Amino acid sequence: MNILDKIIVDKKREVILKKSIIPVSQLEASVFFGKETISLSQSLRISPTGIIAEHKRRSPSKSVINHDFTVEEVVKGYENAGACGISVLTDGKYFGGSLDDLLLARASVNIPLLRKEFIVDEYQILEAKAYGADLILLIAAVLTRQEIKSLSEFAKSLGLEVLLEVHSAEELEKSIMPTLDMIGVNNRNLKTFEVSLDFSKQLASQIPDDFVKISESGISSIEAITELKPYGYQGFLIGENFMKTDNAGKAATEFIEQLTKN
Repeated sequence: MNILDKIIVDKKREVILKKSIIPVSQLEASVFFGKETISLSQSLRISPTGIIAEHKRRSPSKSVINHDFTVEEVVKGYENAGACGISVLTDGKYFGGSLDDLLLARASVNIPLLRKEFIVDEYQILEAKAYGADLILLIAAVLTRQEIKSLSEFAKSLGLEVLLEVHSAEELEKSIMPTLDMIGVNNRNLKTFEVSLDFSKQLASQIPDDFVKISESGISSIEAITELKPYGYQGFLIGENFMKTDNAGKAATEFIEQLTKN
């Protein structure tokens, strides 16, 4: 069993437990549940840089990245740096995140927030909305076409945008549907953790222009973004590169300033 399979098995158990503790009615009573969401896809279409910065404490491939920052420090730093949106990891066991991180981020900034999670159930989408997310992530590698369809339709019914993550032509082919807003190509193979920008380059022409194209993982230089822009990418998700420094906001500011000059 690879790491992705393990995560999904744990996630399904976790969702069953959460459902038994917190009823849907409690999530729907959240102060954020009726809040109008902010569109990341619109922001990326008009942005000269397209940076989506990530709050991420650790990962299965890198172990600890950074435990020293508060969520508020990181996300305010990202917003001040000019990031288009912020991705917040909410998985606890493998990434050291939580829904409270999302809640604190929402209380701190007014730019689009992505709940970065392994979504396998509509309940997690209700949580995303209740805790202040503007969009959710669906991972094609762990979902069937029918699951992508029903989960994306449910997200849209709540006013949330949908970012679909793919890693291969097969995943892309099974997933394309009108209820998606953005398609992200993960440059990291979630089964082997090998990273290569070639994944983004190879899949670019197969992603219809109706969707905002996002390149995710392994982007640590201005050159990487310059290399990917001609392929039609408008969004670039960067986490580790900022989080591994002693000041994520400052690192993001310097990166975005340099990107703007280029």
